[in-house]
Amino acid sequence: MDIFSIIAEDKIKRAIAEGEFDDLPGKGKPLKLEDLSHIPEDLRIAYKVMKNANMLEDVDKIKEELLSLDDLLATCDNLEERVKLKKKKHEKELRLEQLLNKRKILDAPASAFYKEKINEKLTK
Repeated sequence: MDIFSIIAEDKIKRAIAEGEFDDLPGKGKPLKLEDLSHIPEDLRIAYKVMKNANMLEDVDKIKEELLSLDDLLATCDNLEERVKLKKKKHEKELRLEQLLNKRKILDAPASAFYKEKINEKLTK
């Protein structure tokens, strides 16, 4: 074990002894771990950072929500509720369209030029 690990371990033990971890939120509850097995191991940290910064939107999730909204609309008899559902569906459709357009822009030839420039900067 290196010196930094020893120092860190010592500080953690001291904090536990002094009760600094007693009032943490979620104490005693299981951690909610995310399944990242579908992401290559070397990209998982970057994926988590981007996800935590709300830079990733799940198109599939929005498509699922749209299907659920369609099912709800098909069975809904209440006029007020139908209006709310239609509004929500329209918002989801707009968001999906934005995401798909953003992907098209990122896949455009001009963005390939910028991707190449970024890769050059990062590999130097």
